[in-house]
Amino acid sequence: MIALLTGQLAYKSIGHVIIDVGGVGYRLIVPLTTFYQLPDQGEVRLHVHTHVKEDAIHLYGFLTMAEKEMFVVLLSVSGVGPRLAVNILSNIPAGELCAALAHADIKRLATLPGIGKKTAERLALELQDKMKRLAPASVSAEAASFSAPSAGNPCEDVLSALVNLGYKETQARKVLDTLEIPSQASTEGILKAALKILMK
Repeated sequence: MIALLTGQLAYKSIGHVIIDVGGVGYRLIVPLTTFYQLPDQGEVRLHVHTHVKEDAIHLYGFLTMAEKEMFVVLLSVSGVGPRLAVNILSNIPAGELCAALAHADIKRLATLPGIGKKTAERLALELQDKMKRLAPASVSAEAASFSAPSAGNPCEDVLSALVNLGYKETQARKVLDTLEIPSQASTEGILKAALKILMK
């Protein structure tokens, strides 16, 4: 089982990256929090969760151990698969998620795409005690933020990212149409602005 990879960043896109380790390219699905903090090229080091299914092996990469641990904890909840867990971590830093679960903040959890009130209640019920035992300060310190810059191609990439995060295409397009996008705006900047509106 692969738990950690260090190598050259060969490819980077919203959703997944490819790391060249000794001439072998490993494809890792990453949450947006990790994506924002990765450089456009050079050496990277990612904590990895290997998810094995009957017909496939998928690798999930995280910049911090806190994110990886939170991902694994989310998978322990009935009805939460890897894709939903990545979507959750793409929309809320690990530290904030830990706090929301510890305080059973159903309202905050239910704003995340792909999570309705029932799923939010199940997450809080199953994970509240576990989150209370974690040290929120250390999780927050390690949690990835949305502040790191990265290059990208604006609107279509953002639309694709929003759809992958669980938003309907018509809803995502409507939000993008309402934004005043500067000519040199980055993909990340537009995505942040769109998410700010969608998560209200």
